[in-house]
Amino acid sequence: MRIEQKPKFKQVYKRLFANQKLAVDRALRVVIENPSIGTVKRGDLTGTYVYKFDCVNQEYLLAYEWDEQSRIFVALGVHENFYRDLKSR
Repeated sequence: MRIEQKPKFKQVYKRLFANQKLAVDRALRVVIENPSIGTVKRGDLTGTYVYKFDCVNQEYLLAYEWDEQSRIFVALGVHENFYRDLKSR
């Protein structure tokens, strides 16, 4: 299976604290094992899934795309301006 990280995802992940990275890594494993767990988006974001998870007492959103052979992590962040920034990719 191929796993890819887009620059927007890498940029946010790089700035996280160690305990936040652990929470994100757990969420990534969940998505890799069961990609249909996220909510599918419509309209401008057709084909994109968003998985919400707890990251050190704050809700984070993980945007990704998937097919049988790959998982592509597109964006990561808190809800504020998440969808606006995701549309501008």
